[in-house]
Amino acid sequence: MKIESIDIVVDTYAWIEYFRGSKKGEIVKKYLLLARNIYTPSIVLAEIARKYVREGISEDIVRQRLKVIVKTSTITRIDIELAIEASKEYLKLIGHSRRQALKQRPSLNDAIILATARKLNAKIITGDQHFKKLEGIIWIGD
Repeated sequence: MKIESIDIVVDTYAWIEYFRGSKKGEIVKKYLLLARNIYTPSIVLAEIARKYVREGISEDIVRQRLKVIVKTSTITRIDIELAIEASKEYLKLIGHSRRQALKQRPSLNDAIILATARKLNAKIITGDQHFKKLEGIIWIGD
């Protein structure tokens, strides 16, 4: 499948790799340049801000990075239908995580990201273990 023929949802993991400039981030960059439509759930902005603030990165840099995301992608919001779908996806992710023998449970944020991608008929670009081996995932993890 050609990259430019798909819509993508960029999750927190992918944006962090993008800003690191890692090899995985280079893959993300290719998708950002070639995808038809790029979406970022609003919850991802909060996750990224939390991570960087917790790491002691200055608020100016955090703001700059969030502005890049807002400029590069369409920010999606939670509405009633998405909230209901996210609750269903959360239950599915719990089962998937158990089958994958993951120690950590998925977060509601993961379910919101997944529900967003399903609603938009888009693929998620990620390396988050909770999404590994799911349909509609562009895997950049190990």
